[in-house]
Amino acid sequence: MIADRAPYSQCNLVKDMLSTADVIKSFDPSVVNATAAEIAATGRLLFTGEGSSRLFPAKAAIMQSRQQGWPCVLHTEAGRQSQQYCVKGWSVLGMSNSGRTAEVIRLFNGLKGSEHAARYSLTAMPDSPLEALAARGHVLKCGKEGAVAATKSVVEQALFCRALVEAIAGQPTLASRLPLLSEQVRTALTQTIDPAITAKLAKAGAIYFAGRNDGVAEELTLKTNEITRKRSDYLEGTYAVHGIEEIMQADDVVVWIDPYEESEQKFHDVLVKGVGLTVIAISSRPTMFPTVTIPDAGDLAGFVQLAAGWNLLVEAGMALGIDVDKPQRARKVGNEFTG
Repeated sequence: MIADRAPYSQCNLVKDMLSTADVIKSFDPSVVNATAAEIAATGRLLFTGEGSSRLFPAKAAIMQSRQQGWPCVLHTEAGRQSQQYCVKGWSVLGMSNSGRTAEVIRLFNGLKGSEHAARYSLTAMPDSPLEALAARGHVLKCGKEGAVAATKSVVEQALFCRALVEAIAGQPTLASRLPLLSEQVRTALTQTIDPAITAKLAKAGAIYFAGRNDGVAEELTLKTNEITRKRSDYLEGTYAVHGIEEIMQADDVVVWIDPYEESEQKFHDVLVKGVGLTVIAISSRPTMFPTVTIPDAGDLAGFVQLAAGWNLLVEAGMALGIDVDKPQRARKVGNEFTG
């Protein structure tokens, strides 16, 4: 349980993680209303950014909108590739924790130069270059991250994106659900992890994350690099049993987020029996694998799944004796704009 393990309970990463429950509880969904009204008029929204600022925030919001059949057309792409797209008639939301991410700055420089009006920014730092390039900017309330690996800002960015797509669709539900979600996230962050699961992760040659294209597994793949220093890969959907098993090793671990029940036996046969590796599930229901059981948050489950994944990774980092606040090569701003 990350809250009780000295000296890790005092490290910046764990403090930021634990503060996410309070970030959720204090979030005001109405901050999106003016932006949502303008985006609804265009009917099309591109979420752009790099790494943690985009993966879970954008993809979780897009999945919810598509599951509900809401009419606004939503897409997400990284900042550099977005520069090659025609976004005429689209609203563009640039997301960057620092507000200084080079790929997003260059995209917005081009949009402003072409008099593209529907430019919006979402940053954690005020008065940033990205905010200056946006027609309307929003600054997160969570404060500066103490560690290199972003956590609390990811959650607030995701709340903003979820509130935004709800408001665009005229279907706001988030405000009344935040107190319960806050407690569910706190539970996932502080629950005790089976030592056998921790040992498997600590000894793993590679840690794979399988799951839906909602940003959860993909974001945890990135956090695995930053927190445990291990190789990791994101296996979308059921890709884990569609060929990659050829190069997997018996000491590898697959962490499966919210398994498809009808696919469990196939994963067991191909990966557990065939490769000899360990599959660990994060789920609100029992599975046939060792399972980190989390509260059922319905269509907000991604937030709780992400918190449980953080808990797993920090436990593995502790077991390995890693200083999780100080990666050897990873930088706070991955590619900072200097022009």
